[in-house]
Amino acid sequence: MKTFCGRANPTTGSMEWLEEGEDYDYHQEIARSRYADMLHDKDRNVKYYQGIRAAVSRVKERSEKAIVLDIGTGTGLLSMMAASAGADFCYAIEVFKPMADAAVKIVEKNGFSDKIKIINKHSTEVTVGPDGDMQCRANILVTELFDTELIGEGALPTYEHAHKYLVQEGCEAVPHRATVYVQLVESRRMWSWKKLFPVHVEAEDGEKILVPPSEMENCPGVPSVCDIQLNQMPSSDFSTLSDVVTMFSVDFSKPVQSASTYYRVQLEPVKSGKAQIVLSWWDIDMDPSGMINCTMAPYWVKPTSALQWRDHWMQCVYFLPREEPVLQGEKLYLTACRDEYSVWYNLQKAREGENKADEEEHKADVPVESPVCRCRAHLLWNRPRFGELNDQNRTRQYIKSLRRVLKTDSVCLCISDGSLLPVLAHYLGAKQVQYMQPSRMDLYHPHEFFKANHLEDKIKIIEARPELLKPSHLEDKKISVLVGEPFFTTSLLPWHNLYFWYARTAVSTHLASNVTVLPQSASLHMMIVEFQDLWRIRSPCGTCEGFDVQTMDDMIKDSLNFRESKEAEPHPLWEYPCKSLSDPQEVLTFDFTKTVPQHCLSTEGSVKLLRKGKSHGAVLWMEYHLTADISVSTGLMQLANEQGNCEWNPHCKQAVYFFSSVIESQILSDPSAVTYAINFDTKTGEIAMHFKL
Repeated sequence: MKTFCGRANPTTGSMEWLEEGEDYDYHQEIARSRYADMLHDKDRNVKYYQGIRAAVSRVKERSEKAIVLDIGTGTGLLSMMAASAGADFCYAIEVFKPMADAAVKIVEKNGFSDKIKIINKHSTEVTVGPDGDMQCRANILVTELFDTELIGEGALPTYEHAHKYLVQEGCEAVPHRATVYVQLVESRRMWSWKKLFPVHVEAEDGEKILVPPSEMENCPGVPSVCDIQLNQMPSSDFSTLSDVVTMFSVDFSKPVQSASTYYRVQLEPVKSGKAQIVLSWWDIDMDPSGMINCTMAPYWVKPTSALQWRDHWMQCVYFLPREEPVLQGEKLYLTACRDEYSVWYNLQKAREGENKADEEEHKADVPVESPVCRCRAHLLWNRPRFGELNDQNRTRQYIKSLRRVLKTDSVCLCISDGSLLPVLAHYLGAKQVQYMQPSRMDLYHPHEFFKANHLEDKIKIIEARPELLKPSHLEDKKISVLVGEPFFTTSLLPWHNLYFWYARTAVSTHLASNVTVLPQSASLHMMIVEFQDLWRIRSPCGTCEGFDVQTMDDMIKDSLNFRESKEAEPHPLWEYPCKSLSDPQEVLTFDFTKTVPQHCLSTEGSVKLLRKGKSHGAVLWMEYHLTADISVSTGLMQLANEQGNCEWNPHCKQAVYFFSSVIESQILSDPSAVTYAINFDTKTGEIAMHFKL
């Protein structure tokens, strides 16, 4: 059976109906899953195995049968660990049907079919009793239901239900407990992901300062957690204002409450500064004594221990509602509020001479609702986009190029989403500025922003898509300067912002014959790299702690071959270090001074490998040539050093194309090369690529 899926094409802007097979969603789910990453997480797997062995032993010492309940079994790995540790029987629950089917095969292949029953249901639908899914309640509860925020995948309601209906009172639990840690920091870089800083522009008539509207300034932002690889954040980019403190912990061996609540700790800053950010992570104790511990602590907390790389559990960045100046040694209260799925933070100063009764009174001040964006800008701009708009070096490049192209009689049209360019164009002397935000006028209307800077009557907002632009929108004038960053909220891959080219083509009848287009062109660049760790998310596992999980590898491979493996995927490479094995190479160019051609743009060639290493894949990015000599890159920021280390644009995701087989280039006297063929289909706006090693 085929289904029609509607989607807005991010590059061409047109609405398309695609015929998809019934397996499409399932293949997407598997291809993009993090199962491989978890199976490669040696530290997690070893600690789970140790914890399970210990729990089975404790039950056996009480002369009881060890009956295990494994919720969210995935491949069946934890149940197989329990069975091989001597458990009498395991009930393994997996709600995702294709995964449950794979678990049945994996369990059978490893010879545990008589000890493990796979139940393809949500755990809340599982029945217990002679005719039920489970014969009796379990006395060992094993789960791996955690995300970076610990509770974001619904661990709390799942545990709450399991304790009520599926496990015995006083059961063993692996993990036994989880503990959440926090640290208060000041960081201009991370704070720039939440709010818009003022922008200074040197205009003809003196300095202008562009300010955000007050509702944006005071907005708490969006409640979703910001999870990142904090181990890639250099210590020069933040300043710790407090010690690491324990915020709260959850004992999984006892009944768990999922109802909204809050936790409060007292803090004393170790130095004065601006409290802006709460960094947070967790650890899990696999046993009651806490001897078997698996931690997500970042590099500066446990500098002596070797860090286990993982992408399924990272660290959290929480933004305080406001920046709070704090003094070394003063008494502060940090409050963590949570509902079933998310956590948010609040900081308060203790009042002078406060006692216990006052502290109780303080509790009444706790805001229990999660933060909601009131200014709407956080709905349009994600956190990297805030960072990009706050990047002064980048803004300077646009100011410098606008200065060159604008004249006092310029009629300027800006096409980009949520952009500062129309304001910059006005300040730099354009006679008339129009602004078109094609993607999401419904999410955030720029009127408030212009009003805060007294420009509501200076910049005209055109509420029409490029193809519907009429001469009346432009007061019958022709556009002499067309500008874009370009940035569109619908873009996932670097070349999706080529939508600017399609928009430019749609408005071409409204352009003056001598129109200046900024950027004048764009180019696609590519480099062959070896990843330090990111390769794991696509690498087959074979065996995991002695269990054969080949079935899972095959399943991922089939799903990737279904479509994904022929496509690049977006990754923010500042979080995923790699070394370049080749020089960067320009592979395609796009001339914005002309309309989009009817024919495809194709190229083929080869890239020489200059360094020893494993060729895991190619990284691709766009560069926009604002003027003949000013360019901005969405990828490589500077050329790699001798070792091949790269610095990537921290505000953009780059495109990664993983090679299906990894080639090691060892001997450089015989330099190997990677041949490529890249085709940009101007009808669909899609880029197809093929690489041969």
